[in-house]
Amino acid sequence: MVSTSEFKNGLTIELDGEAYAIIEFQHVKPGKGGAFVRTKLRNVKTGSVLDKTFRAGEKMPRAIVERKRMQFLYENDDQYCFMDVSTYEQEQLSADQLGSAVKYLKEEMTVDIMVFDGKLIGLEMPSTVELRVAETDPGLRGDTASGGSKPAKMETGAIIQVPLFIEVGDVLKVDTRTDNYIERVAR
Repeated sequence: MVSTSEFKNGLTIELDGEAYAIIEFQHVKPGKGGAFVRTKLRNVKTGSVLDKTFRAGEKMPRAIVERKRMQFLYENDDQYCFMDVSTYEQEQLSADQLGSAVKYLKEEMTVDIMVFDGKLIGLEMPSTVELRVAETDPGLRGDTASGGSKPAKMETGAIIQVPLFIEVGDVLKVDTRTDNYIERVAR
């Protein structure tokens, strides 16, 4: 059991049979009445955000979310196959369980799969990935410093906004949390 006084960002708690990660919290002590803790919780399975208020000192069970290193093998009819890198066992996750992370998955990519109550519930993508540009409009001469952007389709199917000087075949570093272009890595 974990008390509200032990809350910290990233801590996972169990609420109504689901695992939630604390995104942010605030201890509030009003002039009148008892103290309470205001929190923003992210459902580990679905990614939805919930605002919840707890009384000060309230206790709830800690959710034990394990992480397993797994390698992405292939996709087949909205089922994504992963292999445990230590035991070589294969597991399947649906596109719904993976959420927006599917647009950044490349074959042979190693990711952390989250396990709660013995069930695979989702994956934790690295904060950045390197992807090759598959399609984009050609940049115009002199557009390198204009600060404009254009859409580019990456090798995994993700579409992100990139600077005008980016060309097909460039390898880009992309932030998976914000879908933003960071930098060009190689050509």
